[in-house]
Amino acid sequence: MTDVDATTPGPLQRLGAQVVRAGRGIRWYVTTLMGDRAYDVYVTHLRAQHPDANPLTERQFWRQRTAEQDRNPGARCC
Repeated sequence: MTDVDATTPGPLQRLGAQVVRAGRGIRWYVTTLMGDRAYDVYVTHLRAQHPDANPLTERQFWRQRTAEQDRNPGARCC
């Protein structure tokens, strides 16, 4: 019998946890960079800053955002 605590993670468990954490960080970065989280950020902001306002539907939000980008292209590649 060994004196190893059953709740102490082993080296493979720690490595696995680090890989999962890195994967989540990469996923967050890519989805943020591509704008996939824009609607969630909009709803969170609206609820925090304007609690009495009704948020746009996701479809309305993306249509409005696309129209705004077409009117003011700014610094984008296409």
